[in-house]
Amino acid sequence: MKKLLLGVGLMSTVQAMAFEPLTIDRLFDDPDLSGTAPRSLKLSPDGQRATFLQGREDDAGRMDLWQYNIANGKTSLLVDSLKLRGGAAEELSDEEKARRERARISSLSGIVSYQFSNDGKQLLFPLSGDLYLYDIAKQNTRALTNGEGFATDPKLSPKSKYVAFVRDRNLWVADTQGGKARPLTRSSNKNEAWGMAEFVAQEEMKRMTGYWWSPNEDAIVAAKFDETPVPIAKRSEIYADRTEVIEQRYPGAGTKNVLISLAILDPENKRAPIELDLGEEKDIYLARVKWLADGSGVLVQRQDRKQQRLDLLLYSAKGGKPTTLLTESSPTWVNLNEDLRTLKDGDFIWASERSGFKHLYRYDAKGKLKNAITSGDWQVDEVEAVDQQQQQIYFTGTKASALEKQLYRVDFSGENLTRISRKRGWHNISFAKDASVYIDSWSDDLIPSQVSLHKSNGELITLLAANQVKEGHALFPYFKGLQQPEYGKLSTSLGGDLYYQMLRPKDFDPKKKYPVFLRVYGGPGSQQVQRRWDGRWGLTDQYMAQQGFVVFTLDNRGSERRGKKFEDPIYEKMGDPEVQDQLVGIQFLKTQPFVDSERIGVFGWSYGGYMTLMMLSKASDQIAAGVSVAPVTDWMLYDTHYTERYMGLPQENEEGYKNSAIFPHLDGMTSDLYLIHGMADDNVLFTHATTLMAKLQKNGVKFRLMTYPGEKHGITGDGQRTHVFKEITDYFIEKFQ
Repeated sequence: MKKLLLGVGLMSTVQAMAFEPLTIDRLFDDPDLSGTAPRSLKLSPDGQRATFLQGREDDAGRMDLWQYNIANGKTSLLVDSLKLRGGAAEELSDEEKARRERARISSLSGIVSYQFSNDGKQLLFPLSGDLYLYDIAKQNTRALTNGEGFATDPKLSPKSKYVAFVRDRNLWVADTQGGKARPLTRSSNKNEAWGMAEFVAQEEMKRMTGYWWSPNEDAIVAAKFDETPVPIAKRSEIYADRTEVIEQRYPGAGTKNVLISLAILDPENKRAPIELDLGEEKDIYLARVKWLADGSGVLVQRQDRKQQRLDLLLYSAKGGKPTTLLTESSPTWVNLNEDLRTLKDGDFIWASERSGFKHLYRYDAKGKLKNAITSGDWQVDEVEAVDQQQQQIYFTGTKASALEKQLYRVDFSGENLTRISRKRGWHNISFAKDASVYIDSWSDDLIPSQVSLHKSNGELITLLAANQVKEGHALFPYFKGLQQPEYGKLSTSLGGDLYYQMLRPKDFDPKKKYPVFLRVYGGPGSQQVQRRWDGRWGLTDQYMAQQGFVVFTLDNRGSERRGKKFEDPIYEKMGDPEVQDQLVGIQFLKTQPFVDSERIGVFGWSYGGYMTLMMLSKASDQIAAGVSVAPVTDWMLYDTHYTERYMGLPQENEEGYKNSAIFPHLDGMTSDLYLIHGMADDNVLFTHATTLMAKLQKNGVKFRLMTYPGEKHGITGDGQRTHVFKEITDYFIEKFQ
């Protein structure tokens, strides 16, 4: 079974090939047009191998575990997920289904995650609720659990003596050398959960776990949340053959959150738990937790309800009151990140947006600032590795361009800032534990992801997955029909340049006038205009260009990677600055002689669906039609952490919440609307759609509707994903051509 294409070279061989037009059916069929680029790339702690997950040739969504042996240059299958279970169908617990939905991997099956032991000799992975340990030297797989109950979020202890996991909303531990798994917590309260991340932590805070091993594996700090204060929202999940009424503890904007607590537990249950005091104020968020490098203490990031204050607290591993090492504050909101790094000498690396851009700072063990490490009108994306021996930090950032993601190195002192990656485009980086080598998953706007192994100075060691578009590649027959994206920026008086991306129609004739397919997201925490391969989303844009559309995307204020000043204008007034900026883009399009200003259509999903509704409501005179998928329609119906971050508390911003809802503006919607929603969506609840339907019907507004029984927010079911994209694209083709 050949899985990786080794060798070098890019796209020169495709220039003379025949052009085959894209179809929506082919976009969502196997093999994936993006090629063979693997997922979840990791370097073993001993630096001997690169491991990854890759879909099967006959089922791209089912993941198997593979390795590339660096010494001999060979690629081999480690674990075949089908053989391990004899082809038995996977049964997921409700918690695991929700977790995968939050992690945006609900369409995947097989081995969806894995972890190296610290010595690099073993790999731990879950499959269908049981846990397996793969011994690399012996090349065998051993089950650690066997049907005793669904195990979620497993983690090997640092010395591999134990594996911990969550089962039945309690934290469990098992000895990896055998022996029955045992619970560390024994809560029988159905509203309590140990070791898990609550709904908003998973969905909005990017905290997917609720427990953390100490470096010496002699303790686990674990979170407990109590959902009792959270109101119960009854919602219907409508399936093809049934309707289920779900009582979900859903923390809507302005309502109560879970109560959160922390305790240090003994994996042998020989010592009593040590409670960690999170303070008198209980209406808080547990943002991040991290042990000190020597295991003597625990660092906790505590965020206030308004998200305008973030405290870094230090607790002794023996308990007691915490020390506040530092505090970040903002008149709007404080963004969370994953960049805290503890050093062996007691110092730590901290990321802050205090300058207006996210940069790195070095602090001593008592929280005193030593020096700024990076600075300037650009920002750090994330810390990729720390070389403590050489006192250097590797990070990705926007210094070269806000549309690219490049790798850099800098000394702890802030000196000798050096760009490591050289190719234009987008570099996703995964370093070895000792920062000696790294994997670079690189792509550009017309180059699907290529995976390579490098020394820390950027020198190429080998190409792991060339993924070259040549004869035999799934994209090869279609490549000549792809259009080169054009990039530009629009200067406005509103604040900050607005970057855009545009595709001209295939066989473009400057004398003709073309309709516009404007794809919008527009929400915070996202950037759409990037020099990278965008998979099926980008290929959908290419499909529309082949259908004779100008395809246009613009990042409005509120989008990420442009600094805090660019994000902040949406505070307490979502749906206003974003629409203003998108209309700047539409005005620009209307100045282009090849654009038919009477045939401009807008499509968006989730926040983009919200933006589509807002744009139609506020500017139907400039937009002919829109497709809105899974839109938020009223921010009072959305969750606390996301909504209140950008809108403030409803009790303090009543007028802002009213104006940010769709309904006060619906009288302005005279353009055609196609509304689409999954009928079991547990993120943007189906209530958003039904409320909008009722309002439109009351106003006598005609609209088209498509609903998907049993589908969640992403509409990922077999056939349904293809169907929804056919509906989206066919709607504009039928209307504008």
